[in-house]
Amino acid sequence: MVLIMSLMTTYLLPFIVVLGILILVHEFGHFITAKLSGIRVERFSIGFPPRLFGKKIGDTDYCLSALPLGGYVKMAGMIDETMDTEGVKGEPWEFMSKPLWIRAIVLFAGSAFNVIFTIIVFTVSVFVTGVPEPVGPVVGRVMDKMPAQIAGIQPGDRIVRIDNTPIAKWDDLIKIIHGSPDKTILIEWERNGAPMSAQITPKLDKMLGYGLVGIDAKTINVRPGVFRGITLGWESTWNLTRMMFRSFGMLFSGDVSVKEGLAGPVRIAQMTGETAKAGFGSLVMFMALLSLNLGIINLFPVPGLDGGHLLLLAIEGVIRRPISTRVRLIVQQVGMALLLALMLFVIFNDFSNIF
Repeated sequence: MVLIMSLMTTYLLPFIVVLGILILVHEFGHFITAKLSGIRVERFSIGFPPRLFGKKIGDTDYCLSALPLGGYVKMAGMIDETMDTEGVKGEPWEFMSKPLWIRAIVLFAGSAFNVIFTIIVFTVSVFVTGVPEPVGPVVGRVMDKMPAQIAGIQPGDRIVRIDNTPIAKWDDLIKIIHGSPDKTILIEWERNGAPMSAQITPKLDKMLGYGLVGIDAKTINVRPGVFRGITLGWESTWNLTRMMFRSFGMLFSGDVSVKEGLAGPVRIAQMTGETAKAGFGSLVMFMALLSLNLGIINLFPVPGLDGGHLLLLAIEGVIRRPISTRVRLIVQQVGMALLLALMLFVIFNDFSNIF
C-alpha cells in the first residue's frame, strides 16, 4: 500500500497535473476562438467521457470526465469524436454554418495555443534564470563516453586551436566541430598553461544533424534585455520544433526503432515524475516541451486529430462543397479506431521498455 501511494504521488499525480494543464491550454484555444467566432460551445471537458462532474454556465457545460488522457470542446453542429449528428441543424451559431476559413482557425487554434504556451515558458525562463554566456573557449563539462573524454579533455581546459585555426571564442570552436561530423580534426588545448593536443573525430548526431565531441562551455548567466529575451524564447521554440520534426523523420525512416522512439502515457508519466524530482523549474520546462509535442502531433492529418479535421476542410475547399455527414462519420470512426489501437500499442511498448 505504501509503495502504491508512493508511485501515485511521485509519478501519477505530477503526470495528471501536467497533462491537465496542457489539455486546458489546447482546448482553451479551440474554445476562445469558437466563442469569438459566434460558434456555440456545448461542452468544455477535461478528460474523455463518462462525465464525472461540472457546471453549466450559459450554453456551455464545463466538466471533468473520467478518462484523463485528453479532453475536448464540443461545438454545436460539428461532427467530432462524440459522433453526434443530431445537433447539425444549419443554425447560424453552428460550426458547419461558418465560413471555411473561420472553421480552419478554430481547429488550428488548439495547437497554436500549445506553441504559444511553449514560447511563453521559454521566454519567462530566460528572464528568470538569465542567458548562459560562454567564458571564452573554456570547457565547462565533458560528457561520458564521447570523443572529447576519450581524448583526455577535462573541465577547465582552454581550447586554443583546431586544425591550426586559432580559437578566440566558443562560437569559433562550435562552428568547426559542428561542421566536421565523422571527420578527424586536430584539437589543441591548454591545461594550467601546459599545451596538449589530440586527433578527435566528432560524432554525427542524427537528430541534430551535426558533429559533436561531447563538451559544453564554461558559462556565466547574464540578464538579457527585453527584446533579446523574447527573441531567445522564439529561437528555443523553433530549434526544438526542428528537432522534433527530425526525430519524427528518423522514426518513420527506421533510423530510430519504434520501440525506442515512441513514448506513450506510461513512459511520459515516468519522465514527468523523474523531472518533478529535479524541481519545479525543470518540471515547467518539461511541460513546455510536452506542450509543443502535443501541438505538433495534433496537426498530423489523422482522422480524430485536429489535423484530420483540417484535412477534411482542405478537401471541402478543393471540391467546393461540404463533405457528407455519412463520410464524416466513417472517417471519424476509422480515426478513433486507429487512435485507440495506437494508444494500446504505445502503452504495451511503454511497459515492455520499463520492465
